[in-house]
Amino acid sequence: MTSNVKIVAILTARPGKEAELRTLLEGLIEPSRAEPGNLRYDLWADPAEPGVFVLDELYVDAAARETHRATPHFQHYLATIAQLAERKAFNLERRIVA
Repeated sequence: MTSNVKIVAILTARPGKEAELRTLLEGLIEPSRAEPGNLRYDLWADPAEPGVFVLDELYVDAAARETHRATPHFQHYLATIAQLAERKAFNLERRIVA
């Protein structure tokens, strides 16, 4: 039995980079959602913390996550993100999920 793969990334924009970060992250949504094996790819923002964004990703399995990581849009993200934000990503395993 395969297990879904959940990733949550918290990104905090570097000073003066909020708009560029938002544009980069918004550009990931459509192509990521169109990938086979993608179940969820959502972008959240904290109105109390300008410049803080959360990517909420869910894949059918680890192979789908690896396919995502090989895409041109994700490779562009990887090449750009360090200039725009501090990033913390969590690769989560299912425990108790409704």
